[in-house]
Amino acid sequence: MTVMRVERRDHVVELTADDRLTFGRARDCTICLDPEDTGISRVAGAVAYDTGTWWLSNVSETRPLSTVDDLGFRSVLAPGRRVAVESLTKVLVDGSHHRHGLTLTPAATTAPPPAAVTPAPGTTPTATGAEVMISAADRLAMTALFMGYLEDPPRYDPHPKDYAAAASRLGWPRTTLVKRIEYLRTRLDAAGVPNMRGFNALANLAEYALSRGLVTREDLAALPR
Repeated sequence: MTVMRVERRDHVVELTADDRLTFGRARDCTICLDPEDTGISRVAGAVAYDTGTWWLSNVSETRPLSTVDDLGFRSVLAPGRRVAVESLTKVLVDGSHHRHGLTLTPAATTAPPPAAVTPAPGTTPTATGAEVMISAADRLAMTALFMGYLEDPPRYDPHPKDYAAAASRLGWPRTTLVKRIEYLRTRLDAAGVPNMRGFNALANLAEYALSRGLVTREDLAALPR
């Protein structure tokens, strides 16, 4: 039974629990990324099943890997480390010539929904901003600004777009986009959501929107071509 799917462009490898996949510069890797690019380790990483879990391992002695979770957040996987793969995960491998990407998709598993947590009597619930209404225009504005988090490699870029570029993609005046996002941040701040003001407020809004599912990869289809 196939329990892990690994994709690179049009190359798809389906793994079972008895398989081990390697990727890197070496031609004898399961997936050879670029045999001429010495910026990639001969064997950069491996995907294997162990003790009931799929793991991505960085088997290089010198080069880090990057992982991107299903929300679009990036993490660094240092040499010699491994990380469990429990949901769709993208792997980024930087070479001297190009950035290469793999997509790991474990078989869907059914788990019971998390139990609702009821605040103890006399306590104040954590502010999440759930009461702030997000309009279709708000969602479109955030999608244009944060699309880099949602794109596949090589277009993946975990930073907000500049206002001018995002407004141009939407066909809006820059001031319209700025005012909409500032009003959204003001409402979230008033609802108790932290870090909606200050120097890094736009990146904090991106993290909030992605982690709450306010914008997803499916929203990219709504952007004007």
